[in-house]
Amino acid sequence: MGVLVVMRGGGWARAVRVVGVVVLLCVAWLQLALPPLPHDPQSVLGGSARETPELDPALNFQRNPSSKFLKSKTQTSSSSSGSKLSAEQILEIREQIQLRSGNETVLNEELFGPVQPDTIVHNRLEYLRHLIVSLAQARDIDSVLLIFSHDYFDEDINQAAQSKCVGTPDLYKHYREARFTQTKHHWWWKANKIFDDVWILKNHTGLVLFLEEDHYVAEDFLHMLRLLAAAIPRACSKCSLITLGNYLKNYNFHTDARKVEVTQWVSSKHNMGFAFNHSVWQQIKACSTKFCDHDDYNWDWSLLHVSNTCLTQKLHTLVLRAPRVFHIGECGVHHKKKDCSSRAVLIKVHRALQAGQRTLFPRQLVVVHTPPKKVKKHKGNGGWGDKRDHALCRSFSVSTSPDSNIINSLVIMGSMVSNSSINSSTLVRSGS
Repeated sequence: MGVLVVMRGGGWARAVRVVGVVVLLCVAWLQLALPPLPHDPQSVLGGSARETPELDPALNFQRNPSSKFLKSKTQTSSSSSGSKLSAEQILEIREQIQLRSGNETVLNEELFGPVQPDTIVHNRLEYLRHLIVSLAQARDIDSVLLIFSHDYFDEDINQAAQSKCVGTPDLYKHYREARFTQTKHHWWWKANKIFDDVWILKNHTGLVLFLEEDHYVAEDFLHMLRLLAAAIPRACSKCSLITLGNYLKNYNFHTDARKVEVTQWVSSKHNMGFAFNHSVWQQIKACSTKFCDHDDYNWDWSLLHVSNTCLTQKLHTLVLRAPRVFHIGECGVHHKKKDCSSRAVLIKVHRALQAGQRTLFPRQLVVVHTPPKKVKKHKGNGGWGDKRDHALCRSFSVSTSPDSNIINSLVIMGSMVSNSSINSSTLVRSGS
């Protein structure tokens, strides 16, 4: 666009006014004609009606590079807008899942070199952002291979399926609900996939650590995992699991940062940030019928059932008193609240970690043997009475192909704890 101003009689004052008006008109036209600039926060987030992602209280958003993981991205896919997918779109998604799972692409290998496989695994976006930020700040995270597994279900599809085939009721006379059964299916599929069907992990015999999307890790969680792994032969030869998290409401890093308890594994206490190796997995997998047929939609309670009824020796664990994995989720399958914000929990976690900053990365562990407690026999929580779920669950131990009729999962390959030596010492004592 060009503008020609012809000077006529009337003086400079009139000319200046004319030029000023023309400039203003040009600026207004440019604002209307050009697309929004990328630094415009309203245009990036889609206007004020879009939900603003909650920032991690520990981050200086302007200076910390990890803050990029908290930014929202414009959603353009038809599935995110709530519209139904066509048969062609579903087919394309399935092909992409199979392609990505088969490729086993390891990201950033050209930057950090080959990894020593172990694994972190797991869907609610806000919580997942905070988990990724905490992972990004952890020491030695550049030596880790991460596996993110995703599950997804559509309520309309679930209701349609239920209306056509009711199935078999559970022990409480309730019929199948897909939003509950999918959690156990996903965990069992994921474990089978990682231990037995990921080519890059075929020679890996070390630990695999399981994390959920609403977990948050301390910066020394990898250090503690290695320290605990090194301590097992001397501190607890019967321990087959390591647990980095707990559900204590209060914890004191100054007194408990080095303390680790030896105890029998209990699903409701030790299912957060727990790890085990391939040999333990083989024992669990051998009891797949016990896991898959147990009438409980919770994978952890089903694993406890395996421990109590099938394994030659019940599962025991080393569990940290001062956790390095924290639960920040306020809403989920088992909990519904009006406010699902994780901010209050995050602030508590950050304060605890800051107060105990000097106690992180200990070189020594104090192992505490607690007296065994009698575990009550648990008949199951139900939600898993349908024979089709039993059959599908057992089929995962044969094949974890992404062509499964019920679960389509995307697995981005990655891995974790190296078997490198660590200078450590372990103190073993009884008492608290």
